[in-house]
Amino acid sequence: MADVTDLLDAGERLGPKELRALQLERLRTTLRHAYENVPFYRKSFDKAGVRPEDCRSLADLARFPFTTKADLRENYPYGMFAVPRERIRRLHASSGTTGRPTVVGYTDNDLSLWADMVARSIRAAGGRPGDVVHVAYGYGLFTGGLGAHYGAERLGCTVVPASGGMTARQVQLIQDLRPSVIMVTPSYMLTLLDEFERQGVDPRGTSLRVGVFGAEPWTEQMRREIEERCAIDAVDIYGLSEVIGPGVAQECAETKDGLHVWEDHFYPEIVDPITGEVLPEGEKGELVFTSLTKEAMPVVRYRTRDLTRLLPGTARVFRRMEKITGRSDDMVILRGVNLFPTQIEEIVLRTPGVAPHFQLRLTREGRLDALTVRAEARPDAPFEVRETAARAIVAAVKDGIGVSVDVEIVEPESLERSVGKIRRIVDLRPREAG
Repeated sequence: MADVTDLLDAGERLGPKELRALQLERLRTTLRHAYENVPFYRKSFDKAGVRPEDCRSLADLARFPFTTKADLRENYPYGMFAVPRERIRRLHASSGTTGRPTVVGYTDNDLSLWADMVARSIRAAGGRPGDVVHVAYGYGLFTGGLGAHYGAERLGCTVVPASGGMTARQVQLIQDLRPSVIMVTPSYMLTLLDEFERQGVDPRGTSLRVGVFGAEPWTEQMRREIEERCAIDAVDIYGLSEVIGPGVAQECAETKDGLHVWEDHFYPEIVDPITGEVLPEGEKGELVFTSLTKEAMPVVRYRTRDLTRLLPGTARVFRRMEKITGRSDDMVILRGVNLFPTQIEEIVLRTPGVAPHFQLRLTREGRLDALTVRAEARPDAPFEVRETAARAIVAAVKDGIGVSVDVEIVEPESLERSVGKIRRIVDLRPREAG
């Protein structure tokens, strides 16, 4: 079998000095492109007292202002584009569930770059030309399905564009078409595994050998659950539509030690979520990205709200980011304690008798917020095991996170199943007046 280094593209073979020089060259070009063609960036840079030529080193990027999702929404739909609309070949958009959607555009070159980056990601995950790739991310305005699709084709794979939903049919397709790679959200992969077992099919005996999971935070405990139940390598892919879509960073199958950021095209920083100060490598904070090669919609210091830290490269020269532990806007502050759904996930997944399906319900009791963890029992768990599991989760949350919660162990298959990004938090608190 060929050594993995024989498969690397030119960007992955750069030395550290070559990479930094390329990043600076591309960064200066991006800043100039944004300043000259996007009124928002011209106004933003001028207000901050900086111009593109003030960036003489990578460290100088910290002098430039941030871009936020609110900025994108305020310039809806085409205000952030740096090329004439006639050069745009495709539009994608966020769901817009918390306000106006954010619209992103792609030129021909952007689409080609995107396919290259997802192809690089699938190869790093263990996929190879000729593999059959089952894509169960949603297609449409969401970038997941089409991003994975064109990347797999660019690598030379055969694509099954299954999209989300119709779970029983997906299980049949996997058995009949024998894909070796599946690309899907981790929560929906659990739904597929449940369906395999419901049909009496052992998922460990399928053709699948690689799972590329993204679009939502997931834990090491969930990785173990999926790998043990399906006998595959489960690896993480990262991206967001505002930066390009999936394929911004990828975990390598040979190490599974965090996601290598494709730094020749996307420059990462970690900043303090409150002060915005750039943090040293290795410190945890908010992930910020500047695109280096995008034409249609360059982004400068885009605040992702994702929380992680940067580490030196291992399987690739590019730096790694730890698996996303949560988002600053997903954080629940419960009686003064910061809590993330992934912290609960870790506890649920290591509790005997409990399935990896749970939901957090926020309510208000008097003037205090309360949180109830609703987790499904495994089908074979007797009643006394369920009672023990509930007590164990209560104790683990109190000991590990420092806050008291209620726990309900509910019947198997009684919680809403995910066909895309799972809804972990249900906020039932009364809305504030005004």
